[in-house]
Amino acid sequence: MRVYVPLTLSRLAEVYKAGELGPGPLTAYAVTPALREWYASDDVEELEYAALGRAALSSLRLLAEDAGAARRRVVLVADVADGAVDPGADELEVGEVRVTGALGLKKVAAVHVDAEDAVADVAAAVGVLGAADEGDRDAGALVDGVEDHELLWFATQEISGLI
Repeated sequence: MRVYVPLTLSRLAEVYKAGELGPGPLTAYAVTPALREWYASDDVEELEYAALGRAALSSLRLLAEDAGAARRRVVLVADVADGAVDPGADELEVGEVRVTGALGLKKVAAVHVDAEDAVADVAAAVGVLGAADEGDRDAGALVDGVEDHELLWFATQEISGLI
């Protein structure tokens, strides 16, 4: 199963240094039955993109909790055995799953990170995330606007250059 794990750049640096992300359980996103129903598509690539988007939003929330983190969303993409994912965890948020154990870097397929030109918009969205959650439409528009920035794809060999 392919999972999308939300991180920050500082957390990615810790993962790189340790050689793994863990211990579990780890919050991740995947193509789940609930995500399929929510997104209403049978196209696997579209569904994986939707899971990536959910993880990117979760990364935005991690940035809101860490004032010192660089204002760039980070999503780690990994392939794990189906048995390494708790199938009942999709009830908290659409597409959300729990990876039950640590996730070694050898399982990582890629990393997605915001480009530098997204930093100002990400910072603005982080600043209004609470208001957006409470229904403020202008704040919601700022948060939704971050999705206009495509996350860049990086191979695992490029992680050291990112951090």
